[in-house]
Amino acid sequence: MNFEKLIDYFKLDKQEFYFQFSSHPNYPSALAFSDTLNFLGLRNDAYELDKEYWDELPEEYIAVVDNSFSLVKKKGDQFAVYSDKIKNLTKEELYKSSSEFVLLFEKVEGAKTGSSFNYNPVIYAIFGLIILYSLFQFSWYESVFNILSLAGVYISLELFNQKFGQVSAVVNNICGVGTNNAAQSSCSKIFSSDKTNVLGLKLSDFSLVYFLGITFMGLIFPDAQFILRITTLVSAAVILYSLYVQFFVEKSFCRVCFLIIFILLSQIVISTVYFSWATSLAIIFISATVFVSLFFTTAFLNNLLKEKEELKKSNAKNLKFKRNYDLFKRELLDKERIEFSDSNTFFVGNKEAKLHLSIVSNPYCGFCKGAHQIVENLLHQYPNDISVQMRFNYSQDQQNEKYTQLISDFMYVYKNKPEQEFINLVEYWFETRDEGKVRQKAGITSSSENLTPVINMSTENKNAGINFTPIILINGYQFPDKYDREDIHYFIGELMEDEEIYKEIIPVI
Repeated sequence: MNFEKLIDYFKLDKQEFYFQFSSHPNYPSALAFSDTLNFLGLRNDAYELDKEYWDELPEEYIAVVDNSFSLVKKKGDQFAVYSDKIKNLTKEELYKSSSEFVLLFEKVEGAKTGSSFNYNPVIYAIFGLIILYSLFQFSWYESVFNILSLAGVYISLELFNQKFGQVSAVVNNICGVGTNNAAQSSCSKIFSSDKTNVLGLKLSDFSLVYFLGITFMGLIFPDAQFILRITTLVSAAVILYSLYVQFFVEKSFCRVCFLIIFILLSQIVISTVYFSWATSLAIIFISATVFVSLFFTTAFLNNLLKEKEELKKSNAKNLKFKRNYDLFKRELLDKERIEFSDSNTFFVGNKEAKLHLSIVSNPYCGFCKGAHQIVENLLHQYPNDISVQMRFNYSQDQQNEKYTQLISDFMYVYKNKPEQEFINLVEYWFETRDEGKVRQKAGITSSSENLTPVINMSTENKNAGINFTPIILINGYQFPDKYDREDIHYFIGELMEDEEIYKEIIPVI
């Protein structure tokens, strides 16, 4: 499935999206798609809605158009559909090509947007400089030859990256993805039929080595026309082999292959007509060194990326198992439920929410910062669906004056200021770990709060056998040790809908 334009529109992290989607236990279902968007911060709800009610839908929604999850935007009498590409449809065309599945979404702050560096502008800039250099430095036929070499490098690089899960818009457009499925399947058929294997490199990889080599020689060593002429003539054998496979073996035609063949034939004509036969041993030696170095470098990178891709697929399979909610729930309910009597101290979120999280922590605990961030992020993403109690371990007999003052400042802000200010103050503490700065941020000059509720809460923690921090509890059930605390993001949606988790839970007042 290809969601390029949809992902770009929401500015989501592309690699993270595809990884989370493919590793979902229900991949490639609508549930997997919905959960992935939720995980990335795009809150959504799914519905089966008759087309007669679609006029009442908001300006933007997600539907299944031509068997692909697509963003639909109303634009006057037409609809812009974002999936693998952007297309405009009339109302009749949209209704005819879509199912009744509709996903309504709400983008929240803090969504996991694309963070990986985009190398394309850098590559385009380098290519542009090379083209300008060729035009001003060489004759017209040498410039055309170098530009054709660059085109070959670009296409070959796209094919190389596509082997490792990166979607190539250029290759897809050439092969006719989304407009001609037969053309796309023909391209895939030809690529998959390539049985060449030299140190892991296939024929398409050799095209990358070839075009990189002649680009380098054509730019750096203009006197290497003899080498360029010989290499282009050798490429004629590759052209014949490719045509033989397409016409007589697979009986399918690959548009990308034909484009590369066109580039090779053009270079054969230019080199045959205009390039000289003059050469030297030095040029031959340098050329051999360049091509051999490029070959082994490409083979090394190919094997390295192949191992990385296999590891990624293995992680996705393992994560599918780990994200199985039934297994998580079994581990969660395996331990006895803990009931706390104090349900008012440091309590934030929706007090009527069915899903309640407790975090037992210590402000001076190094690992507690990460646990608080997880809980606070969940509270930010689902403000109406969960509640949280921060249960700091504190005993007046054992703690120093600074700790006492810090807890007192927390209590003052909790009792006298808006809830969000208390949450921000706790977050600020874990960022700075400076009692003076916390007091200054809270705007407190002198205050000594009654800490008896905190002391009693700490006693409850100890009596429940919670001696280590941080510990997260979900409706009284301790978060399973077999899971990382960050994994709660995978299950939060199902936890909010699971009635069994809520049974015998008395709403907090």
